[in-house]
Amino acid sequence: MTRAELTEKLLDIKREKGWSWKYVCGEIGGMSPVLVTGAVLGQMKMTKPQAAKAAEMFGLSQSEQTLLNEVPNRGSPMPPTDPLIYRLYELVMVNGPALKALIEEEFGDGIMSAIDFDLQLERLAHAKGDRVQILMSGKFLPYKYYGNEQGIPEYGYKEE
Repeated sequence: MTRAELTEKLLDIKREKGWSWKYVCGEIGGMSPVLVTGAVLGQMKMTKPQAAKAAEMFGLSQSEQTLLNEVPNRGSPMPPTDPLIYRLYELVMVNGPALKALIEEEFGDGIMSAIDFDLQLERLAHAKGDRVQILMSGKFLPYKYYGNEQGIPEYGYKEE
């Protein structure tokens, strides 16, 4: 069985049982609901205890349980065709240059980690329609200036 086939199997069972993501995440536990949902969708790796809980919950075989604990191939074709995912992609395409400039001005030359990273999703009530709030927090990783000379710091050079 491929990871994509296992994902489809898990989604079929979730639909048949009428489970919400909140329920699935609560039963498997151990990580953020975004990560648990991502793991069920095949984009993240579950720990062995989480994979065991998922296997029991979904009635999986030992090989399917093991597959949940393997590092997946992450990502999707670009540009995304799903409207909601495309809007998130568009949000980064449009606002990415400004976010990059502001991050570099504040922190120096580097990147925001998507590995040492937290992500939270919240629904906010609003008179004109509820709002989606996404909070991202990634560790700043400065670029290394190898072979640096003349007082240039090794990491995250930022001119004052």
